[in-house]
Amino acid sequence: MGPLQSSWVFLAIVALIGVACLPINNFYNRHYGTLRPSIGQQARAAAAVGVAIVVVVGGSTLLRSRAGWSLDLPVNANAVTLSLVILLSYAAGRVLKAHHLIIWGTVLVAGAIPLWDGADPSSIGLAIVGVAMMVNGVFDHLLFIRTFGAPAGLDGQDDNARA
Repeated sequence: MGPLQSSWVFLAIVALIGVACLPINNFYNRHYGTLRPSIGQQARAAAAVGVAIVVVVGGSTLLRSRAGWSLDLPVNANAVTLSLVILLSYAAGRVLKAHHLIIWGTVLVAGAIPLWDGADPSSIGLAIVGVAMMVNGVFDHLLFIRTFGAPAGLDGQDDNARA
């Protein structure tokens, strides 16, 4: 039970998150511009999506105890499959860094520890993945700023910067 049990509440929250991302996306586009992936990058991304679908659907089906023929393992299918997919997607994009391995490797190991009942009724695996995604985003942002520098007016060097 809970507020996310209703489909419309879930969809409304997803829409709110999407709207909240618009100013962030706008900030990056204004200060850094946009890039288009090469054909090779697009092909790797498409392959990663295909693998992700197989891993999430297959892994979740095999690991969950709700399916009558599952392996019924005491692991958290959400944490295991989603962390594996995220690691694979970074590897496919050739941008896998040490912090990705640490964050998502930790989530993978935590989900694979045989302490779970397999059903994950409270979706704790999704909560763990959500927190890991936020931590990962902070480290990715710091890497981005170290690589490309702070945007003009935000590096403390611009006398006309707005507070």
